[in-house]
Amino acid sequence: MAKKLIVIGAGMASGRMLEHLIDANPDAYDITLFNAEPRGNYNRLMLSPVLSGEKTYEEIVTHDAAWYEERGVTCRFGEKVVAIDTEKKVVTGEKGALPYDKLVIATGSNPFIIPLPGHDLQGVIPYRDLEDTEAMMALGAGKRAVVIGGGLLGLEAAAGMAARGTEVDVVHIMGHLMERQLDEAAGYLLRRSLTEKGIRVHCKANSKQILSDANGHVRALQLDDGTELPCDLLVMAVGIRPSTALGKEAGLEVNRGIVVDDHMVTSNPDVLALGECVEHAGAIFGLVAPLYDQAKVLAKTLLGEEARFVQKEVATKLKVTGCDLFSAGDFAEGEGREDIVFRDPARGVYKRLILEGNRLIGAVMYGDTADGAWFHGLIKDATEVEEMRETLIFGPAYQGGAAADPMAAVAALPRDAEICGCNGVCKGQIEDAINAGAGDLGAVRATTKASASCGTCTGLVEQILGATLGDDFVIPAAQSVCGCTDLSHEDVRRLIKSQELKSQEAVWQELGWTTRNGCHVCRPAVNFYLLADWPLDYVDDPQSRFVNERNHANIQKDGTYSVMPRMWGGMTTPQELMAIAQAAEKYGATVKVTGGQRIDLLGVKKEDLPAIWHDLNEAGMVSGHAYTKGLRTVKTCVGSEWCRFGTQDSTGLGIALERRLWGSWTPHKVKLGVSGCPRNCAEATCKDVGIVCVDSGFQIGVAGAAGMDVKETERLVDVPTEQEAIEWTVAFVQLYREHAKYLDRPYKWVAKVGLDWVKETLADAAERQALVERFDLSQSVYQKDPWAERAKPEVARRFHPLADLTLEAAE
Repeated sequence: MAKKLIVIGAGMASGRMLEHLIDANPDAYDITLFNAEPRGNYNRLMLSPVLSGEKTYEEIVTHDAAWYEERGVTCRFGEKVVAIDTEKKVVTGEKGALPYDKLVIATGSNPFIIPLPGHDLQGVIPYRDLEDTEAMMALGAGKRAVVIGGGLLGLEAAAGMAARGTEVDVVHIMGHLMERQLDEAAGYLLRRSLTEKGIRVHCKANSKQILSDANGHVRALQLDDGTELPCDLLVMAVGIRPSTALGKEAGLEVNRGIVVDDHMVTSNPDVLALGECVEHAGAIFGLVAPLYDQAKVLAKTLLGEEARFVQKEVATKLKVTGCDLFSAGDFAEGEGREDIVFRDPARGVYKRLILEGNRLIGAVMYGDTADGAWFHGLIKDATEVEEMRETLIFGPAYQGGAAADPMAAVAALPRDAEICGCNGVCKGQIEDAINAGAGDLGAVRATTKASASCGTCTGLVEQILGATLGDDFVIPAAQSVCGCTDLSHEDVRRLIKSQELKSQEAVWQELGWTTRNGCHVCRPAVNFYLLADWPLDYVDDPQSRFVNERNHANIQKDGTYSVMPRMWGGMTTPQELMAIAQAAEKYGATVKVTGGQRIDLLGVKKEDLPAIWHDLNEAGMVSGHAYTKGLRTVKTCVGSEWCRFGTQDSTGLGIALERRLWGSWTPHKVKLGVSGCPRNCAEATCKDVGIVCVDSGFQIGVAGAAGMDVKETERLVDVPTEQEAIEWTVAFVQLYREHAKYLDRPYKWVAKVGLDWVKETLADAAERQALVERFDLSQSVYQKDPWAERAKPEVARRFHPLADLTLEAAE
């Protein structure tokens, strides 16, 4: 007589187990199959094509009613199991109880619902089964949906609804999509592809609450920043949790999942389990490949045959809305690991291999995943790749190629091709100048003005020189940003603007960086270019800054830091001086008066930084940014208020300028000076921007220097009013921010682009006003005191040492 086998759950794992069991011995068990859903096994992986309209439900059914009937399986579909009695070996369903000899639990997993206010409103659903899919299909064109969760399931839901004409927003709390399967670069490409398909993606977005209409139906999702995303349906696809309730109530051992051994047997010898509800050797499972391995092992265990489940390295090959993705192994960054990166921006292809020693340990691919299986084999077999290291990234069928000659392209340009857009100079004019004796870049600039303004056409002009003069001219090698790219700083700045690149990953991918994530040279530069050009879209990356800018204080040679509060225009108060004195005494700091009319507190320990910042904040002082590539000081003299020679209120103007400019990030440090008369007591004529007050108004000079290079300012403009002096100064600083190479001081930048171009640009009142507006927009994001933010207890903890190694044991 056949033993009685009860299976709870008619999903893909139990379905595959039944196939193995019945194929091996169809008469071994009298099988009863419970399922809470009113149907049998269907391919849940194909719900997304059903949602998008590519397939029907009937096409994804794995086991229909005839399959179960032919194999003698008794089906109790649409009936939940409410209890398991392991002592009596009885399962109780909603319609009655049944005894068993062996029991298999395959209850799968439950979708996690974030307990946001409003999560129980009508129109808030998970994405788990056919009913959820049908709810999304019913939405249709002209409606709006929000999907919380940028993992595979959430993106499939978003893509399916978008394919039916629904407007979709995806909200994801992490920095990039599918962060468990993809690195940042691949996540960026996926986001770009989804955006091109009309799906709006919001990363680093935290949901606050779900808003209701008057009828108790969802109307919008509100984010932490107050943004409201209207919707007729809200889908939560934020993960799953093993469905363990039945096992726990039956007294089985349960941790994160129902614990099983290598034979898929639970803590009760007559109860087995498989699928997403189980935990094996501390691991739980969500991909189908290991579930099918479990099914094979469990079937053999039921038949008394020896079989053991062994966890394997799993490769993930996915397709989201037509985007091919592949990931395998460990692709996290770590010490001793190396990256090999291939990018083809034109084809939207990205490949990254991670090596440890001479073995491949991880791979991430986007766009072209044809070699995924081969790479997975290398990872799984721990193959030595030393011999093929140079060509590894190109896969098993590598073919070489040669770089194109850029000189041929320049030589093919017609004579009327415009080369210098700033000055309207065409190729023919440059060739004529060269033939008339202009033998280098400087001579061409002097003769034609080509490359004499913004400088972005310099490379083309040099190539025309090379093509015209042949071997008599050697094109200077353009200095690239770093070893990660062949592009110069000017190229990168231009492409960030023209291609609207708004993230580091966009730069790495679209500009063909040879490393996965840049290096210590290019990351700070790219970080600045992005925040300068896209202040509302790009979020400053502290890890792309130097240590002083990360810690908001200047590190000294003994490892301590200097702390310098801002003194507006060199002015202070008795209360501020007392607070500085008390802080110096409290934290053991040395007090130094600086040349910039400020007070420096030297020798502060790193762990004391948040506390001293807090104390100085309490006295009304903010960071002096003495460590930044940004505004440092505005040095002033006492001006007309006190000095008998003063012509204008230089102190007041200095304070106004410092309050307007502080907090701004610039390519290099910026120092200002305002002198109240031509006697120049504030040394304004050697500053980045120096203003000398005269009876008729204000003389503004720029591009001075008083460091390793000493240089007098060059006159920019004379203006009659203080307000105009502020406007011109702000506009000049913004022009410098938008065009200069990172780490070029203003005097170096002006020498490159020419003072004439700067004057001409700023003389245009509309352009000057636009520069001021863009500067103010940036300040709306970045003019905030970093000390106040980092003095908060939750942030201050990162300044504390991990351990005090000076303590001695009690015994």
